[in-house]
Amino acid sequence: MTDAPTPAWRDEALSADERADALVAAMTLDEKVSQLVGLWVGADASGAGVAPHQAEMTADGLGWSEVIADGLGQLTRPFGSAPVDPVAGARSLAASQAEIAAANRFGIPALVHEECLAGFAAWKATAYPVPLSWGASFDPELVERMAGRIGATMRAAGVHQGLAPVLDVTRDYRWGRTEETIGEDPYLVATVGTAYVRGLEQAGVVATLKHFAGYSASRAGRNLAPVSIGPRELADVILPPFEMAVREGGARSVMHSYAELDGVPSAADRRLLTTLLRDTWGFDGTLVADYFGIRFLHTLHGVAADDAHAATLALTAGVDVELPSVHCYGTPLRAALARGDVDEALVDRALRRVLRQKAELGLLDAGWDPLPADVDGLTLDDDEGRDLALRLARESVVLVTNPHAALPLAPGARVAVVGPLADDPYAMLGCYSFPAHVGVHHPDHAIGIDIPTVLGALRDAGVATTTARGCDVTDADRSGFTEAVEQARAADVVLAVVGDRAGLFGRGTSGEGCDATDLRLPGVQADLVRALLDTGTPVVLLLLTGRPYALGDLATRAAAVVQAFFPGQRGGQALAEVLTGAVSPSGRLPVSLPADPSGQPGTYLSQPLGRRTQVSDVDPTPAYAFGHGLSYASFDWDARLVGGPDWAVDGEALVEVDVTNTSTTAGADVVQLYLHDPVAQVTRPVVRLVGYGRVALAPGERARLTFTVPADVTAFTGLHGTRVVEPGDVELRVARSSADVHTTLAARLVGAERTVDHTRHLVTHVTVTSDAPEVVPA
Repeated sequence: MTDAPTPAWRDEALSADERADALVAAMTLDEKVSQLVGLWVGADASGAGVAPHQAEMTADGLGWSEVIADGLGQLTRPFGSAPVDPVAGARSLAASQAEIAAANRFGIPALVHEECLAGFAAWKATAYPVPLSWGASFDPELVERMAGRIGATMRAAGVHQGLAPVLDVTRDYRWGRTEETIGEDPYLVATVGTAYVRGLEQAGVVATLKHFAGYSASRAGRNLAPVSIGPRELADVILPPFEMAVREGGARSVMHSYAELDGVPSAADRRLLTTLLRDTWGFDGTLVADYFGIRFLHTLHGVAADDAHAATLALTAGVDVELPSVHCYGTPLRAALARGDVDEALVDRALRRVLRQKAELGLLDAGWDPLPADVDGLTLDDDEGRDLALRLARESVVLVTNPHAALPLAPGARVAVVGPLADDPYAMLGCYSFPAHVGVHHPDHAIGIDIPTVLGALRDAGVATTTARGCDVTDADRSGFTEAVEQARAADVVLAVVGDRAGLFGRGTSGEGCDATDLRLPGVQADLVRALLDTGTPVVLLLLTGRPYALGDLATRAAAVVQAFFPGQRGGQALAEVLTGAVSPSGRLPVSLPADPSGQPGTYLSQPLGRRTQVSDVDPTPAYAFGHGLSYASFDWDARLVGGPDWAVDGEALVEVDVTNTSTTAGADVVQLYLHDPVAQVTRPVVRLVGYGRVALAPGERARLTFTVPADVTAFTGLHGTRVVEPGDVELRVARSSADVHTTLAARLVGAERTVDHTRHLVTHVTVTSDAPEVVPA
């Protein structure tokens, strides 16, 4: 008797494509369709959800045995739906995976996905700073290391795919999900987001780019509202981060957006999901649905008559996997196939992508084991993770103003730490951090991780403090003002800690579904700060927020202003270090701070007529510009264009910037390079970021940053709808922010107008030619 031959799909000597093809040929239609759906076992239909319309969308879900009978594509959030002890969770997941594999005749397990925007969204996992803090750091190398650590913990727990990063470019700060974005500039979003992708993918976890595309450009900043932008803005602002993450980062998954672009929902947009993403950019991974997004084609968008029609539209457009659970790609899709409304070839197309990814992840290997190695020692929050969280939090703190050198705090100063967020650990967390996202629904469970507050961290640093809450984040009650004012009068300095509380669908002031009508601080917090200012005691204003707010007189009257964007579980320590001077601040604003809370919010990428003019009495000029940030150290710059002004339309420009720390304080500086195109065939932003470099220097130390700027980064969508490099005069501006130019370098693009495509150079490379201890290029 001889052993049975190894099935081709188990043969690790074959390519992932060959193994997938062998399975496709052997599967029945029911087995094929079963691989195109997820199952959310922990979904809550009570209304306390973490996804849009979760209650009604999960009320009629199918049972476990019924769903897994022919196989299962994905398991949705086994760690991220309720507080689960990591070891117990990993063992339970392994048991579920063994059951899934045993239930189908090929022994194929599910691919497991989780959220990981601010760390692995699981109980007792490290909570990192939110993406706006990544952007504020201007440090893609550190973001890549953070992502690598997040990915390592996910893989150790048996998770294969992470639903991050968010590559939406901020267009309207009123949008609740602004905290999830990296910033308002496509180059910053692209480079930092791509670094995150590299880190996660190198750890063996599939990175999922979201939300493709245009989600952040919704009308009036309302979640899920239609997007009304032209093809030029889409091509030049919205799409570049996704393109870079696909081409440079190697992302293996993309999630479609809830948005509709010019009347076409993304989930049904074949031109976006197939023609552009796959046929043009060459993406060959899986395209997954945002939660319930396929069903929304019927229930919200009204472009599908029923769930079967929705399945037909999405599968045709290129959506491979329905998440979070089986709905449209279950019985409705089978019915559409039986009627001939859908070609089985479309099922096979999606199936190949799903199975190829499972082969790449080792899920088709004969030796696959559902139980992770060393499972009993599984720890999701360790020294390495906390250290990375702390480093990123430090680098993301932005010193906005400090006109009278109120910071760092004087040794021995008596500090009144006042405000609703002064002693609140949740003030450090964004809406996709597990404690804020899920944990708040389980008050019987501890928060799971140690999160020092601002007050606690200052006391640990030896600062003499008193405290008063003053008011709540949203409540109109002013009864606490009296105590806060008394504390302020008795102190040498006041630290007013105000801002947002992250939540979902109206349960917070920032986060998914928590959109704002204006950019005033929530509740009566601004009135509290004014009452503190009126005491005459110097007030340092500390903002812990998920979006930028218009501060008006609060900023001009404050002794100093510090901005932090939900800096994660070690954020309190990082802030204490910056406030006391143990660390010099080095963060830069990834979003402008607007001047007018009730005005018309925009971003620094406005065309000339989008800025202040004589034809409107509305002035959109921000109070503090994109890229702005101060330091306790001082730096001298010397910038030059190497090789003369002529710049070939297919060549490179070299910009050298010598940076010298002229102070007695160690610190980091961020050199920003902007492009100004004074005359173009279509209106262009006045300036836009095309490169940056972060460098840490000891007192007296100097570093030379060399920017190699490909002419391709000057490209834009021209008059005829193609991307061009246009000859003519331009300026490269070496700047401390988008509004603070240090040196203007005149250049001339020479040669014939050149059409470029997706193979163009996307990145300005930065190198260091001195012995500086640290330079982070981008």
